[in-house]
Amino acid sequence: MAFFEYLLQVPANRWGYGTLSAYQLKILQECITLTVFIAFAALYLGEGINLRYGISFALVLAAVGVAFYK
Repeated sequence: MAFFEYLLQVPANRWGYGTLSAYQLKILQECITLTVFIAFAALYLGEGINLRYGISFALVLAAVGVAFYK
């Protein structure tokens, strides 16, 4: 599971270094982590997303939007 997350995070940090702040990179990293975990939980563990988890993920996505809003 960590391998797929790593494949997304390392290029994101390399591309973002210098143009994004450390805060923006960290929030983006958390979003990537949750996205990979949701896919893992759904596909491998067979767990679905209920309303509470869906709202929680939407709030994390909203945090990404706020962090990148100019």
